[in-house]
Amino acid sequence: MGLYEISLATVVGINIILAVGLNLITGYCGQISLGHAAFYGIGAYATALLAKAGWPVYLTLGAGFVLAGLIGAVIGLTSLRVREDFLAIVTMGVAFLFVGIVRQQEILGGEMGISGIPSPGMDKGGYLCLVLFFAFLSILFSWHVKRSWMGYAFDAVADDEQTARILGLDVKSYKITAFAMGTAMAGLAGGLYAYYTRFIIPETFGFIQSVTILSMVAVGGIGSIFGVVVATVFLSLMPEMFRFINDYKLLLYGVLLFSVMRFAPEGLSGLVRLLRKNRRPR
Repeated sequence: MGLYEISLATVVGINIILAVGLNLITGYCGQISLGHAAFYGIGAYATALLAKAGWPVYLTLGAGFVLAGLIGAVIGLTSLRVREDFLAIVTMGVAFLFVGIVRQQEILGGEMGISGIPSPGMDKGGYLCLVLFFAFLSILFSWHVKRSWMGYAFDAVADDEQTARILGLDVKSYKITAFAMGTAMAGLAGGLYAYYTRFIIPETFGFIQSVTILSMVAVGGIGSIFGVVVATVFLSLMPEMFRFINDYKLLLYGVLLFSVMRFAPEGLSGLVRLLRKNRRPR
């Protein structure tokens, strides 16, 4: 495998962690988040600063993971009184707020970002293995949550919060937990991205990136682990496979998102189930 293929695979692995984390929030617990990239950025900036301070790789990645999860829990706590469209607006505001703060703080590099991030201490092939290992752990953890009692509680909260409360579920705790887990995974992805590029700027973690991640989840099928992973791989590689559409990538993502929500709300996973159903002998 050449350096180009290794770089592409590394980006795909990082995006898988991002999309699986958002799927925990939106797909499992039914909370629409348009600010996922902000927690991606929190992990990246925390990792970059600590790496430049001389911290080892696993401590910096762990710090970005924990910090993003804690801030995600706080955002989840402050967003308990809003739902659906209003929650989407609140989380979108978080994305704009993060970029605005980073641009104004010289300690965070301001408009110029942070450069000279130390090497993780391994070659590109070894680093790809590390990224894929964390991507696999993210998928495995998401699958375990889906199959556990917590996954059933998330489903109940997503379907009908009022009924879930009547059944005795602590809806607030589950919503905060979903936010914390999903945003912590975004923080881990941000730390991996910082070590991969060794240079980060605020625009990378803006609202457009949040929409891109949401597109991966929606196209794959909200709540489906397999569908989200397949859609993430496809949408990550598509600009490279079809370079002539690279300038129109955001337009294409918007069209895909609209088309899926309008004509196939269950995404790729729903289409697969429909095809299987139609192929069964009557």
